Amino acid sequence: MKRLLPFIFLVSAPAYADMTHNISSSVKFESLSAASTADKVGSSYSISGNNITTVDSNSASTLGGFGDTTNGVPSISFPSATQATSGEAFSFSTSYLEGDATPGSAITVGTVPNFSDLTSTSAGSVGTAAVALDNHNITMTPGTGTGIVITGQFVVDLTIE
Repeated sequence: MKRLLPFIFLVSAPAYADMTHNISSSVKFESLSAASTADKVGSSYSISGNNITTVDSNSASTLGGFGDTTNGVPSISFPSATQATSGEAFSFSTSYLEGDATPGSAITVGTVPNFSDLTSTSAGSVGTAAVALDNHNITMTPGTGTGIVITGQFVVDLTIE
């Protein structure tokens, strides 16, 4: 009997623990605003060749290129190219991209500048979009909404110390 006495105390000893249980639900409903982004494209010029002679309009040996700038766009001179040695292989290539002009004044709100790289989005419309939150369910229905973001979260937290 004395041998069983310590086991009886272990079996019958009460256990104590702090336990916390939380359940939370949340929903975030956003309607995006109208926005426009514009990136001004710069000018570029390149020339390459093999076994050629280049001459500009002033009869100077040159590769051509950019000159004075007006409204953010440089003037350009293109050379003429002739084969340096007749009958031999040659190559010639030139390319030019005219960049966007710099606006002379600040852009008016609601207008879009004439830049080459332009992205514009209209304002969001909730339409028939709906969100329902009850006991343990989140129901999100985008419906006919456009430009909306619906985020739902359901969290169960159990802490035992």
